[in-house]
Amino acid sequence: MIQKTIELAGRTLILETGRLARQADGAVLVRYGDTVVLAAVVASKTPKENADFFPLSVEYREKAYAAGKIPGGFFKREGRPSEKEVLSARLVDRPIRPLFPKQFHCETQITIQVLSSDKENDADCLGMIGASAALTLSDIPFAGPIGAVRIGRIDGQFVVNPTFLQLVQSDMNVVVAASEDAILMVEGEATEISEDDMIKALETGHDAVRRILPLQTALAAEAGKTKREPNADAADPELIRKVQEAAKQKLPGALGFVQKLERRDAVDLALSQIQESLAEAYPEQEALIAETFYETEKELVRTMILEMGKRLDGRSCGDIRPITCEVAVMPRTHGSALFTRGETQSLAVTTLGTKVDEQKIEGLDGEMWKSYMLHYNFPPFSVGEAKPIRGPSRREIGHGNLAERALKPVIPNEAAFPYTVRIVSDILESNGSSSMATVCAGSLSLMDAGAPVKSAVAGIAMGMVKEGDNVKILTDILGDEDHLGDMDFKVAGTRQGITAFQMDIKTKGISSALMREALEKARTARMSVLDVMDRTLASPRAEMSPYAPRIISIKIDVDSIGAVIGPGGKMIREIVERSGAEINIEDDGTVQIASADEKACQIAKSIIEGLVAKPEEGKVYKGKITRITNFGAFVEILPNKEGLLHISEIMPHRINRVEDYLKLGEEVEVKLLKVTPDGKYELSRKVLLPKGDQPEKGDGSDRGEGPDRRDRSDRRDRPDRPKPRR
Repeated sequence: MIQKTIELAGRTLILETGRLARQADGAVLVRYGDTVVLAAVVASKTPKENADFFPLSVEYREKAYAAGKIPGGFFKREGRPSEKEVLSARLVDRPIRPLFPKQFHCETQITIQVLSSDKENDADCLGMIGASAALTLSDIPFAGPIGAVRIGRIDGQFVVNPTFLQLVQSDMNVVVAASEDAILMVEGEATEISEDDMIKALETGHDAVRRILPLQTALAAEAGKTKREPNADAADPELIRKVQEAAKQKLPGALGFVQKLERRDAVDLALSQIQESLAEAYPEQEALIAETFYETEKELVRTMILEMGKRLDGRSCGDIRPITCEVAVMPRTHGSALFTRGETQSLAVTTLGTKVDEQKIEGLDGEMWKSYMLHYNFPPFSVGEAKPIRGPSRREIGHGNLAERALKPVIPNEAAFPYTVRIVSDILESNGSSSMATVCAGSLSLMDAGAPVKSAVAGIAMGMVKEGDNVKILTDILGDEDHLGDMDFKVAGTRQGITAFQMDIKTKGISSALMREALEKARTARMSVLDVMDRTLASPRAEMSPYAPRIISIKIDVDSIGAVIGPGGKMIREIVERSGAEINIEDDGTVQIASADEKACQIAKSIIEGLVAKPEEGKVYKGKITRITNFGAFVEILPNKEGLLHISEIMPHRINRVEDYLKLGEEVEVKLLKVTPDGKYELSRKVLLPKGDQPEKGDGSDRGEGPDRRDRSDRRDRPDRPKPRR
């Protein structure tokens, strides 16, 4: 067993090999704090036949036991990867994939397992470090090592590898993957930061990564294996020469088509013609002919951009494709927008829900609830293909997460907008930068729904073609420019600053100077896109869709929650049935009442306010008589709150029977005279009677007599009245 250790951002980073997973081609245990990951790599011994791509797979899995948990569900074991696991796997894949030799076609698998979680340090960057270290000491050819760190900023100070708690206070969350010389991958989100702030964050991250790389080199020096030699090309050079000559004759005409599908059909036709012409002389060489053909296409396109400054669709390097925006395109949705940029089109629909629509997220760092989510769908017809439609792909999850992070800083908080927000982006056409089209369409659909967002958000994808010192930065790249170029740099933000970004490099890195140039051109392009969006809808609508729920939020005392819920939930069910509204009560006493009908919300609100209202001395109430006794009547002045109307407080004069004046179920107005120390309510009706009903002084009221008592004076004057016995 061999260990290498350094101190990084106040915590110890340990790399270990030789104790676990010894049958893998390379395995490294990485520990940071009490978070531990195991990265193991294996490559098959024989290359995959007819592979026109590098067969690399990256699997990232979080073990429930790492956080002292037992998985939920019937089977009580880990199932399909969560969204967090998929995103972490993509994070590892993207900077590592370009560092394998082009001729290496052996199927390679990187498996990263989170074995322990201290619920403070995220394991994703550790997985990237472990994967690089395992590849570096294995016999698999790899142009590493690389490292990765997360950068945050709190009170203007950059923080390397912030904890989960620190990230809550941070205005940025940036993952930087880099080699010794250059940055390879960037992924992150921010609260409208400037381009200069982003460059400083990346430079801080790169400096921290440089401290990690010697650790991997030292580990490989003691435990490393001899690297395999990539399979040498056994291709016939004469065949390659013929394919190149034929391709250079046919491709210029095929590449002249501006429309994507027309250009692709022309290119495919040229390839099939070359394959047919060489089939007899070179049988079973279709794969090599196709590979050589596409390499020639790549060379021609890159030369056209670098030497002529001309792109496939005729634009110059800094031009943006024509943009059209539409809102309210669907009649019954809460908010909708159609954003079209060239041959890329996104239909985004915003749906407003209530508290019960929130998504519960269970991870190693605990449970959380999401009240805002964005889902991205990429159906095959968007690129003119017919494929099976199954669950969300890793690409769809990754693109959706990027767009979700781009819009998150402008989503209003729950106090200002107590809705659960779901945005769905369906890509209807795709020719580059569909995730950035999703950002634009999603922003417009939010405003169309009446969500009080702070500002509009737009996104743009930047590219690069680099041969030596000759470099061209491309604005708003096409799909082919992404495939044939050296960089895909997506930047989203408002007029005030950047909110999300993602960069992938196919070369061995990019310098800070080139990144600064790309960011500045992205800012200029973003402003142009925002200008077009503002002409369509410059601010959120004042009124929400009539089909969206109306939510009223009120606060009640925590002690009153039980009264609203009732025994076994009886009371709250009754309120829902009577009003037709949906009701949700938080532990802090926040009550959300939701319904598409405003009247239903008001009915439920009135009932709840009555249930939790506290009677006030001196206030007049209209209540219902619930019980009658010989000493008075009980009146319900508020829901579940009864007071005693004593017999002496019913009328201004003395009465003998309560039933002569009040009936069960009758509604009467009473005044609350007093709340006793033991919580009882003393009521009065007589103080509310008009003055005309008050008896005149000396009419016998002081003797307890009144006009309703039977007058016996006529009996005393009757001559036939018997005399009393003495």
